[in-house]
Formats: sequence, structure tokens, C-alpha cells
Amino acid sequence: MSSIQYDPASLCTMATAHGQGHLFNFFEELPEAGREKLLKQIASLEFSVVDRLIAQFIHGAGQLPCEGGKIEPAPVLTIPATPEEQQAEQAARTAGTAALREGRVGCFLVAGGQGTRLGIQGPKGAFKIGPVTERTLFQLHAEKILALRRRYQAPIPWLIMTSDANDAETCAFLLQNKCFGLGMDTVRIFKQANMPAVDPEGRILLQAKDEIALSPNGHGGAIKALHDAGLLHWLKRQGVDTLSYFQVDNVLVKIGDPVFIGHHVLARSQISTKVCRKRDWQEKVGLLCQRGGRLCVLEYSDLPDSLAQETDAAGALKYWAGSIAIHILDVGFVGELNRGGFQLPYHKAEKAVPCVGPDGNPAALQPGEKNAIKFETFIFDALPYAERTVVLETPRQEDFSPVKNPAGEDSPATAQRDLMELYARWLASAGTKVPRKKKDGTLNCRLEISPLTSLEGEGLEGKAPKRIKVGTDVVL
Repeated sequence: MSSIQYDPASLCTMATAHGQGHLFNFFEELPEAGREKLLKQIASLEFSVVDRLIAQFIHGAGQLPCEGGKIEPAPVLTIPATPEEQQAEQAARTAGTAALREGRVGCFLVAGGQGTRLGIQGPKGAFKIGPVTERTLFQLHAEKILALRRRYQAPIPWLIMTSDANDAETCAFLLQNKCFGLGMDTVRIFKQANMPAVDPEGRILLQAKDEIALSPNGHGGAIKALHDAGLLHWLKRQGVDTLSYFQVDNVLVKIGDPVFIGHHVLARSQISTKVCRKRDWQEKVGLLCQRGGRLCVLEYSDLPDSLAQETDAAGALKYWAGSIAIHILDVGFVGELNRGGFQLPYHKAEKAVPCVGPDGNPAALQPGEKNAIKFETFIFDALPYAERTVVLETPRQEDFSPVKNPAGEDSPATAQRDLMELYARWLASAGTKVPRKKKDGTLNCRLEISPLTSLEGEGLEGKAPKRIKVGTDVVL
């Protein structure tokens, strides 16, 4: 039971003043624990923010910073193709390496999701993804960070943002595994905030008589959570001014990529982002572009088909820069986005949300019915606020393979395939003969290389066999 005492009368008065007095409809019939639970949730609500969003999305038509204006392709640093571009990449690598060695870089993992869709109970980061060893997502990322620490002889702190749904299990999992050698003193785990769901009239929904229908405030909530948890000051005390941001489900992500960091540092960028070329114009990914002269991400559903299909003189897509949720954040810029209150805009999403009706019984929802509006924020909405940005193209096969679906594209099967193909390219470069099936050219063995053995394919000469036998497992 919480030691904090909540005053029901004052909270009821406050909720009623904001048009949400119905939250107390069942209060008198609740047991003591239920009352305490509900009061704690009501006390945590930012009623002024909820009022603003209801006015914006239900009673009015608010405009986001990136809305309106002509849509144009984003300026992108593409994969080097000329000697000049290769020299620029090397200069960036040098600058990024220096930033890492100087201890200016931290790693920021967004890991608030559950693994339910993938068939596990618990945080998504606990999903086993290693093709041979069944390393979990958390272990894979942790070993990349440990390898960075060893390579650059720098502390490189690790920040992990969780949610109410998985915070306790995430902490327990990492403690049980001793944070995979990183040391808990250099790891900070913190939760993102929640937002209440409302009905079409703006009334906050009750999921149960003693529980508000709450959900995480989106990955943009990372900006707010860093501030609210006091981590911006902690990072500054560590000498960290640059955060390498990534999401838990991307198995290929180059955490702490020195080239990406270097471009960011040299441009004095406030927020930088990586992009991959879209597979085709219909691929459902957000798109980096400029709108009204400001850099932003457009959801694929917001880009007219006529523009999505537009090509350049060479016949390639004009709008090709797909957002892949890999960013670099300047710590000072994150502070600016919280000055005077959290600055990122909220978006609305119409959803089906289980709730209780006026009689306190579960409300009956028709198939396909969307009875609620949720509010969420997106990390890329920080882009229009920045005066200095970098957009860097990265090869998909080296940096982006998410685990989102149980089968098909972006599934465990495709992620393991992409991991093993990456390892196969590394081994081939080191002189190893990797067997493939004659029929379709796919691998005819299973491969896994720990980040502690090699981060980018370096140092494999002499560690791998000259020839791998068909059907065998190789772990390095």
C-alpha cells in the first residue's frame, strides 16, 4: 500500500472542475485498496493537458508544427558513392570515435512493449532471438554496448525506458542476468508516462470501477520521461551530451555507430535520424521529408499516392527515405523540449478500449467499434523544433530488421535470417567458405557471432573455420 495519503474530497473537486467528476461514480462502493488505486491514478493525471487535447481533437481542429505547406524530399546524406563522400564519411568516423572515447555518448533503449504478440509473457526484450544460442533481445543489445565500452574504453551508460506494463519484469530480468556484464550502476531504468483514453465526448474512460483506462504516451514520451526522471542532470554529471536512441525490436541496429555520431557532432545537430530506402512506394513506413520548410516524418497514410509513386529522372522513387526509429539526441535539446512544459505535440488515435458503462458493468462493444480516443506522441516530432538536423542513409541489410509480427515480414524468422546473412557476409570477408543451398541461395547452416567477438565484422580472421560444413551450427 502506498504511504502517500490522497484526499478524496479535493481530488473529486478537481476532477469535477475539469468535467471528469464521473471518475468517482463508484468510489463509495470500492474497498480500501481500490480507492487508493483510483485516487493514485487520478492524482497523477495532468488535467490541464487532457483539457487541451480534448479542446484540440474533439471540440476543435488543432494543427501540428509540421502540418501545412508544400511537401518536398528531405535532404539526406546518402551512402557514399564518390571519393569526396567517402572522405566525409571517414571524417565523421574520426569525430564519432573521438566522442565515444571522450565519454560523451550514452545509449538509450526504448523497451516499453510486451511480447504477447510473439508468444511470450513478459517484456519484449526477453524474447529469444539468437539463431543458435537463443540470446534474448536484451542480451544482444547489452553485449553490443559492452563491446563498445571495451573498444573505446569509455563508460557509455545505458538508459532503458519501460512502461507500467513491463517495468517490474524488465528490472527483474536484467537483475537476474546481472545486466549481462554491464553493471547496474551504469544502467538507468525508468518508466514513460501514461495518458487516459477518453470517449467521443471527452469523458475519461474507466477500465474498471477502480481503474482509469491508461496507456503509454507513445515513444515521443521518451523526451518527457528523461526530464521527469532527472536523467538529463545525471547525464550531464557523467559528461554525456549525446544519446544513441534505438528500439528494442531492431536486431541489426548499430548502437553507438561512430559514423552516425560523427556526422551529428560535426553538424552540431540537435536531433539526427537514420533512414533506409523504401522497398517500394507502398511500404508502410513513415517518410522523412520537408513540409513548409521544416524537416518532419509523414506517416505513410498521410502521403498522397501521387507523391508516393513519383520518381526522379533516373526512375527511382523521389520520396524514398523511410524512417526506421534510429536517432541521435543532443541532451541539451531534450532539455529545451521540456522547458516550460513538454513541447511535443500529441496525436489522436481512435481505438477499441475495454471499459465500464454508467452502470459499472463492462460496456458491450460491437465488432470493429472504436469507442475511445487515445493520445500519443512520436519521437520524430522533435525534428520540426530543431534548427540543426542530420538525416543519414544506412543500408537496410546492416542496420534494420525489426521483430514486430509473429510470422511473415518483420518477424522472428526474418530477423534471424537477416542476422545470419550479416554474419555470413562478415565470415566471407574473413575468408570463410559459407555453404548455401543451390536451389535458392539461402544459407545451408546456422551462424551466430556475439557482439563481444565482433561488432562490425572485424577480427574474425583465424577465429572461424576456412570452410563451414553443410547443416552445421557455428557460434563465435
